[in-house]
Amino acid sequence: MSPVQYWLLQETGLQHDIAIRIAFGTTLFVVLLNAINVTHIYHQKNAVLWKQATIIGIFGSIFSFVGAAVASYLSASILSTIFGIVVIIGAVRTYFTPAVTETKYISSNPLPYIFSGIFIGFFSGLLGLGGGVIGIPIMLIFLHLDMRKAIGTSAAVIIFTSFSGSIGYIINGWGKAGLPSYSVGYVNLLNWILLAFPAFLAAKNGAKIAHLMNPEHLKHLFIVIMLYFGLKMIGVVDRILY
Repeated sequence: MSPVQYWLLQETGLQHDIAIRIAFGTTLFVVLLNAINVTHIYHQKNAVLWKQATIIGIFGSIFSFVGAAVASYLSASILSTIFGIVVIIGAVRTYFTPAVTETKYISSNPLPYIFSGIFIGFFSGLLGLGGGVIGIPIMLIFLHLDMRKAIGTSAAVIIFTSFSGSIGYIINGWGKAGLPSYSVGYVNLLNWILLAFPAFLAAKNGAKIAHLMNPEHLKHLFIVIMLYFGLKMIGVVDRILY
């Protein structure tokens, strides 16, 4: 959602640095509604680890706000490059991680969840990622969750990070020159309306389909999407095609 908004906003003639911040800020606000919806579905399927999600979410929300503040000072070229690199690294690491883990042990030590929250939160706020693109690989690789629990727990974490991050984009963009109509800071309410309700309906069906899919197939679909958008944000796709 962030890259697509960024590309479309540029087509309207909006200045690139403002376009990417609005794309990131608005995406986080849209993702908040989606995350509540998806978390409810996965909770019903016992695929949300609430204790872990709460620890990650609390620290993630703090650093998501920090990430949004940092993003308000970086250029579009830097942000898009960081976005692409982070997404590609996540895709590559996810590829080498089994979608279904054999271990039944989930650590009760809060430190891995605190560090995960800091990392997920900062890059969520910095790059308008919601947290899933970063959170799911971390939960698969370092926290040893299976794919479905990683998605469900990540969705719960996103409620924290997307709320805090969107507030950060609103505050840091408040009163800035050059914002398009219907903007509250770096969150555009018109885009939010156009995206939030279709996404709400689509996410509900997507979560149901994901729960029926083979976890390995779901993982590979996730990787393909990540690689495409990561490479396109860096500019590799455009150089190959044009």
